[in-house]
Amino acid sequence: MSLMNDNCFAAAVWHGAGDIRIEYRPRTSLKSGQVRVKVSLCGICGSDVHEFLTGPHAIPVGTPHPVSGETAPLVIGHEFTGVVIEAAADVDLAPGIRVAVEPEYRCGDCAACSRGEYNLCQSMGFAGLMGSGGMAEEAVLPSYMLHPLPDTVTDRQAAVLEPAAVALHALRRGRVRAGDTVAVAGAGPIGLLIAQLARIAGARRVIVSDVSEARLSMARDLGATEMVNAASQDLATVANGVDVAFEAVGMQVTLNAALASVRKGGRVVFVGLCGGPVSIDGFDLVNREVEIIASVGYRDVYPDLIGMIASGLFDPSRIVTREVALGNAVREGFARPTTGGQDIKILINPSVKGALS
Repeated sequence: MSLMNDNCFAAAVWHGAGDIRIEYRPRTSLKSGQVRVKVSLCGICGSDVHEFLTGPHAIPVGTPHPVSGETAPLVIGHEFTGVVIEAAADVDLAPGIRVAVEPEYRCGDCAACSRGEYNLCQSMGFAGLMGSGGMAEEAVLPSYMLHPLPDTVTDRQAAVLEPAAVALHALRRGRVRAGDTVAVAGAGPIGLLIAQLARIAGARRVIVSDVSEARLSMARDLGATEMVNAASQDLATVANGVDVAFEAVGMQVTLNAALASVRKGGRVVFVGLCGGPVSIDGFDLVNREVEIIASVGYRDVYPDLIGMIASGLFDPSRIVTREVALGNAVREGFARPTTGGQDIKILINPSVKGALS
C-alpha cells in the first residue's frame, strides 16, 4: 500500500548523525525545469552510511547549498530510478516515462560547466546529499538529471547506474585499454563495478583485493581473474606491475597497495574518499614516473551505460544483495552494513510499506 496522498509522501529524512527518520514530507508545486518522479528503487551508498554514522560530512547544515537551496533535514539517497509523475510546462517529459537519475547538481555558469566538465562544477553536489533525494516515495528534480530508460533496462539495473557511472568514469580517467592489466584495491560496490567494466573493456588481467572472502567471491563471479585476501596476501606481489591500479576504499593502506602494484610509467586512479590527508613517497613516484589520477563523480557516461545494459553487455544489478521496504530502511538498511553483514548493495523499495520507524 502506498503512503503517498495528494498532500504528502513518505521519505527517509536525515536529521543528524544516527538520526534518519521515516516521516511524511509535504508535496510542493513544481518550479520551472523541474520534474516529479515516483521512485521505484533507491540504493544505499557508503556515503549515506557515513552520514548516518558520523555526519554531517556533505549534507549542508545552516548554509543552504548554492544550487539546491536546501539544508538539513533533507531526504537522503542519490542512487535511484523511477517514473515521471508530473513535469513543469517547460519540460518535455511525459508522465509514465521511466527514468534513471544522474543526481549531480550543476550551476551551468561556472568555468567547469562551460567546459562541459559539470562534475567539477564550482557548486557541485548530489541530490540526496546536498539536497533532497530519492529514498522516498517521490522526488522533485531538475530535468537535466533524468535519462529515459528503454524497456530492456530493469528497475534494479537502473537503481545501480549511479555507482556504475562512478566506476566507468574512473575507468576512462585511467585510460584502460584492451589488453591492459588492472589491479583494484577494494571490493566494495565501486571496486566490483570497476573490475566488471575493466573486463568488458578488454583488460586481460584484473586482480582484486579485499579482506572479505564473500566480496572476493563476487569479484570472481564478475570476471576478475585473480583475487587477493589483503589480510594474508600482498596485492603488489600478485599484481607484479600492472598498467593501471584503482584505489576504491579511501585508506592509506589501500593507496599504498595500489601504488606498489603498478609498473614503471603506470597509472593509479584514486577513487576512494579519504577522511583526511594521505602520504606518498615522492621520490618513488618520480623515480618510477607513476601517474596519479583523481576521479570524482561522472560526466557523460549515463547514455553509454544505459546502452550497454540494454544490449546485454553489462548488468550492474549483479552486486545487489537485498531489497528492503522504505519503512524498514534504517533498521534493515543503514544499521545492517555497520554490524559486519555481507551485504554489498542494499536497495530501498518505497512501494513496500514496511513498518514506519
